Amino acid sequence: MAELDARCGGCSLGAARPLASEASPTSCLQRSAGQSAATPLRPTLARPTQVPVPSTAHRPPRLRSMDDLREQVELLEASANLSTSIGDVQKTIDLLTAARAKIAAGEPAPLTLAKLQDPVKKSLETAQKDLKPIYSGLNKYGKVLDKKFKDKPLPSAENDALSSHPSLINRAIAMHLLREGQFDVASTFIEEANRRPPHPEPTLNTPNPYLRESWEKDLAEGTFNSEKLQRQFADMYHILHELRNEKNLAPAIAWAKDRSDLLESRGSNLEFELCRLQFIGLFIAPGDKAYTDHHPDGPLRAHMYALHELCGFSKRYTREVQELMGALAYWQNIEDSPYRRIFFNDSAWEEVAHSFNREFCSLLGLSADSPLFIAATAGAIALPYLLKMQSIMKEKRTEWTTQNELPVEIPLPTQYHFHSIFVCPVSKEQTTDANPPMMMPCGHVIAQESLDKLSKGARFKCPYCPNESHPREAKKVVL
Repeated sequence: MAELDARCGGCSLGAARPLASEASPTSCLQRSAGQSAATPLRPTLARPTQVPVPSTAHRPPRLRSMDDLREQVELLEASANLSTSIGDVQKTIDLLTAARAKIAAGEPAPLTLAKLQDPVKKSLETAQKDLKPIYSGLNKYGKVLDKKFKDKPLPSAENDALSSHPSLINRAIAMHLLREGQFDVASTFIEEANRRPPHPEPTLNTPNPYLRESWEKDLAEGTFNSEKLQRQFADMYHILHELRNEKNLAPAIAWAKDRSDLLESRGSNLEFELCRLQFIGLFIAPGDKAYTDHHPDGPLRAHMYALHELCGFSKRYTREVQELMGALAYWQNIEDSPYRRIFFNDSAWEEVAHSFNREFCSLLGLSADSPLFIAATAGAIALPYLLKMQSIMKEKRTEWTTQNELPVEIPLPTQYHFHSIFVCPVSKEQTTDANPPMMMPCGHVIAQESLDKLSKGARFKCPYCPNESHPREAKKVVL
């Protein structure tokens, strides 16, 4: 076997010798559907579908408190047997249908209706009797549900920071709708919001709603162009649809190539990931041509694609490109080769779609996730802690006086940690924009206020080493 030259420095990705063909059956999906239609001769009642309750075995400890609620669900299903009641009601329907037919045939209506009174009355009484255990089960289930999920009052806020900023809230909602692809709803919402713009009164200890960050200012200056954003997000959803549903990489690759310089300046791997996925798709999937005796279509097409498209990535992704080219030697048994993890990665498509979504939003100056969704989720996580804090403050008759800081730590998920924080080792306080971290020449970092207190405008000794320095020699640390 000829050696594959995986050296890509001179844009030479190697040449593969003609490989023996190997029959590869092509699989296809066959779908069959059947339809049946029947004209009902009389009205009928559909029987309810019984939904099985999952087993309670091997449940995690954090869900064991829900066992009694699960038991009530099972009891409710056992008691809520509507088959007998449905049969009684169906008999009543049959009697009424037969009576209507007799009246239509010419039988006197008063006589026919008089014959219906007793059987209909008995049928209704039987149905009500059958429904009693169902009502009883619903009442018991409701009581257990109320006991398990008690209504809790929302934490009251004397200074509501949102009520005086309806314009910013409307802007966040409109942006969320656009990001979710709800373009018609977003257009209607923006039109109705602009028809009657809110004019709130500034509240105490909250920013002025009429400053430059208001939505009307954004619209006037063109910084929030809903039509332009709609077109951009429409393009994004089209490309995502092609990626996730059609397994078509061409639109995403074209988008990435048009913005190659911007993506490279950001250190993004998106363009290479798309091209690598295209190589893998060509390698493992048969192309338009049939397999011949000496030239398997898939690996050769992948090799030709690499020669034309992967040269530009050879310097930055040397090892990755070498792995792709080395896999050509295992074309007959790629599933058992050392490169199986590259060619059979079930999450590769979703990962590249998520990466595309993140890079697309980043080039628009937006975060990958909707800020409204992030704020609502973080607020829902923090709400129980705020309720507990409020109850403790009410019992002890104390108040939290520090602004822009919570008295408790909120355990947010890792993906909601957007930047690092620094706690001054001297004051034990978290740094802020007004009190940033400062690094002294010795390399130790303390807060600005601690630096001012220690130095008092003159040379001072570092609290953690013998070195001395002047406050003007300290540099601000940007996290």
